[in-house]
Amino acid sequence: MATYAEMKEMFDEVRADFRYDHELNGCLNCGICTATCPSAQFYDYSPREIVQLLWTENIEQIYDAMQEKIWACAQCMTCAARCPFKNSPGGLVMILREVSIRHGMQSAKDVLRPFGRVMLKLITTGNQLSPDMIQPDHFPDWGPNIQKVEGDLRILRKAIPVRTLQTVETAWEVSLKTSVEMYTIWEMTGVLKSLETMDENLFDVIEDFIDEKREDYEDWLESQSDKD
Repeated sequence: MATYAEMKEMFDEVRADFRYDHELNGCLNCGICTATCPSAQFYDYSPREIVQLLWTENIEQIYDAMQEKIWACAQCMTCAARCPFKNSPGGLVMILREVSIRHGMQSAKDVLRPFGRVMLKLITTGNQLSPDMIQPDHFPDWGPNIQKVEGDLRILRKAIPVRTLQTVETAWEVSLKTSVEMYTIWEMTGVLKSLETMDENLFDVIEDFIDEKREDYEDWLESQSDKD
């Protein structure tokens, strides 16, 4: 449990975000955002509650919402499209999520852990999925009903693109240049810094892998130069 000073520090960081004043304009308490929210149908989540908590600056309850509720938002932005006051609860949730990640909150680590494998798969093979990743319990963000899905997973796995060759280890392979460029984008945009906060072990694995890729790419460039 964070101290009140730590909670206030996080809230001040949220409020200082350049998007904050654009996304929060007050609340008419009409409930349209919650009535049209897909996530509100399945979770203990209300876009209106997020707006009201931030509008009233209830720091302790905002911190409580950051433990679980903000991770229920699907970021579909239906709330922003429907709000007569032009609020964007989904945009506010995004700010809250980013702050929780920067502060290494356990709720963020728990929610994002399944996506670590996606990042590793993407950087190593060029695809987000491989057939063995299709499991009912693999992505909790797919919603509670995914646990009830029954079917022939062998057939579902074959729906993954043919280029995966129906294996569990590989997808289609990307070029050295693409791997290095992807990693550089993550590096420049702060994705890797966030990953290091969330999962230091995965960060080390990806960093070691891409260091090898960079060396291979430099060797390849040098070989091409020699040919010229």
